Amino acid sequence: MAIPIVLSWCGGKDCTLALYYLKQQDSFEVAYLLTTITETYQRISMHRVRYELLEQQAAALEIPLVTVPIPPSCTNEEYENRMLQVLSRLKKEGIETYGFGDIFLTDVREYRENQLRRLDLKAIFPLWGISSAYLARQFTVLGFKAVLTCVDTLQLDASFAGSEYDRKLLRKIPPKIDPCGENGEFHTFVYDGPIFTHPLKIRKGEQVMRENRFCFCDLYSA
Repeated sequence: MAIPIVLSWCGGKDCTLALYYLKQQDSFEVAYLLTTITETYQRISMHRVRYELLEQQAAALEIPLVTVPIPPSCTNEEYENRMLQVLSRLKKEGIETYGFGDIFLTDVREYRENQLRRLDLKAIFPLWGISSAYLARQFTVLGFKAVLTCVDTLQLDASFAGSEYDRKLLRKIPPKIDPCGENGEFHTFVYDGPIFTHPLKIRKGEQVMRENRFCFCDLYSA
């Protein structure tokens, strides 16, 4: 019998590829996608993608969505308290395993494992230790489609915001930039791929600079 798991979800390429990997296995069944939402703005936290697009994405993947609402400028303590409330509720449903799309950041992995351990929950990392270059190529070869929604301009030029995440972009990004953006260089939103029942219709909007550092490309439902 497949183990039910919750997949940590931001709508980007790494968690999408992690979902693809999990779907190739018979030992796990993804029961929910878990996303943190900034409640005042109704957007995915950090990525700032609109909630309506997140809902459309989950529907196209045919997996129920669970959200954790947090306030703007949320403290780490408040974030952890709200997250633990949701995890406790899901544990009562019999879900004790969580999946993440992290690739190589050891401190991030340890943080996630330590938080889950507080409720005696387990973590799995389907992409862990796989080359970022390989994963980036595989994402495009498999036919997934994504757009860069956020660029850290201290690491990558703002002009990359709104770009399609494809083989052309992978040839353009500087060698020092991780091709999966694992160090926070950029974030993405996936709108089509082999595990989608249908592509999402999106429209790129204005670009906004925040904190004199992060360049966001707003996305709308077309």
